[in-house]
Amino acid sequence: MGLATGGVWAAGSDKPEKTEIKIGFIPLTDCVSVVMASRLGFDKKYGVKFVLSKEASWAGVRDKLANGDLDAAHVLYRLLYGVQMGIGGQRKDVAVLMGLNNNGQAVTLSKQLANKGAVDGQSLAKVMRAEKREFTFAQTFPTGTHAMWLYYWLAANGINTMKEAKVITVPPPQMVANMRVGNMDGFCVGEP
Repeated sequence: MGLATGGVWAAGSDKPEKTEIKIGFIPLTDCVSVVMASRLGFDKKYGVKFVLSKEASWAGVRDKLANGDLDAAHVLYRLLYGVQMGIGGQRKDVAVLMGLNNNGQAVTLSKQLANKGAVDGQSLAKVMRAEKREFTFAQTFPTGTHAMWLYYWLAANGINTMKEAKVITVPPPQMVANMRVGNMDGFCVGEP
């Protein structure tokens, strides 16, 4: 974080305020920029050390950002807005300093549903109405884009998420395992 030549230095120094920056991440492909910046030593160039903290869930990242255990984090885009507004947790002023992607996601349905002919939204709605049971779908974080896209996709296919489906929060690394053991019928996440 150098200053332009001839710039004005606060307190006469361009030394970083902190020499260690604790950065949280969820082990997904889009955390690669944070991990590789640390591995390749980009932090040392600026007189700081990145201390990476592998986190288990977005809620954990949110809470650690809000209470100061993390200085920065790889997060869902809308998670920061939830923290800023105090939605689902402690309210804390935060800043988005860099956006790394525009949030791609997919809805994945269970093999059991696919075997019954549910391979898209319309056929899912038909299977759900024929079975007349509560179906469970997962997203990664209540204020995240995955939740919004899941609700939108279900509603666009005539599925009322208030009456016909239960939507739960599951951390991304646990999605596939939960699907395998039958805890959910489908999920929306950035890397299915």
